[in-house]
Amino acid sequence: MEITEQQVLAQLRKVIDPDLHKDLVTLNMIKKVVIEGSHVSFTVELTTPACPLKEEIENMCREAVGEIPGVEEISIEMTANVRANLGKGVPTQQPLPGVKNIVAIASGKGGVGKSTVSANIACALAQMGAKVGLMDADIYGPSIPLIMGVEDEKPITDEKKEKLLPIERYGVKIISMGFLQPSGSAVIWRGPMVAKAVQQFLRDVEWGEIDYLIVDLPPGTGDAQLTLAQAIPLSGAVVVMTPQDLAAAVAVKAVAMFRKLDVPILGIVENMSYFLCPTCNSRHHVFSHGGGEQAAEALNVPFFGGIPLAIDIGADADQGTPSVVLNPDGPYAQIFREVAERIAAQVSVRARAFIPLAMNA
Repeated sequence: MEITEQQVLAQLRKVIDPDLHKDLVTLNMIKKVVIEGSHVSFTVELTTPACPLKEEIENMCREAVGEIPGVEEISIEMTANVRANLGKGVPTQQPLPGVKNIVAIASGKGGVGKSTVSANIACALAQMGAKVGLMDADIYGPSIPLIMGVEDEKPITDEKKEKLLPIERYGVKIISMGFLQPSGSAVIWRGPMVAKAVQQFLRDVEWGEIDYLIVDLPPGTGDAQLTLAQAIPLSGAVVVMTPQDLAAAVAVKAVAMFRKLDVPILGIVENMSYFLCPTCNSRHHVFSHGGGEQAAEALNVPFFGGIPLAIDIGADADQGTPSVVLNPDGPYAQIFREVAERIAAQVSVRARAFIPLAMNA
């Protein structure tokens, strides 16, 4: 009995994307169906290379097509095409050419390890095959160059386009005030100058084609946050906090600010969540327990997970190599990857309105 493409597509209509809640054929995620005798091959085009359910979707496709009589061999290529999610947008906002998604990493207060989280998330997304940029918007205290091991680098200017070329490291394009000021000097600027610098990092940098631009914001709810939200349509914001009640109360203020500016909250990350004992591998909750999860529940946003308080994570950052790069098979790298996957999945869910449906859906 001859196997037809219609049979294959009919079976794949039974496979529902767990995040988008539609079948893969309707979502136009099935490409290049080829049938050669008893061998069926096709491509599944995911909405992000960082899809946490990639293996599950592949297995569901294999099982569905395997039910067709006569199919003996199935080949599936898993690819990704990141869709743009540019939020609601307002008249004052202008998208960045070539940049599909802009994710702000924020915190209500300093000292929560936000920059280390930002760098590891950016590197994790790059490792998974995404095109990634990392913008250090902490004008007064730029730390991304140190964490990424490029503190001695200086960006050059593309004379034709009159734009700065970002520094590239670990597959990530980086820009920071740390590249543009003498080592050890302080930035002593009033608010309007900070706002102008953020604008220049957005508009006067040649970002090229980017799937995710991760923006490491300064702590609090000041000029940099306001300028970013008003200048460009954001895919959303991720709030980093520590487990204490005080940290949760401050994080709520950051969430309130973004919501007032019509920026969607993608979710919450709890940093320094617990201490993982290197000898007995048991967890010790040094700074209280469950604050991030409780805050996410109260605010009705996703909880992306807890990152442990670990000497290695800080030491890796101080050495200029994020944990996901230095020890990609280690436990901390796995945790950062899971957080990055959840963030990417949430961006994809919010971008579903932009996903073209198949003509024959």
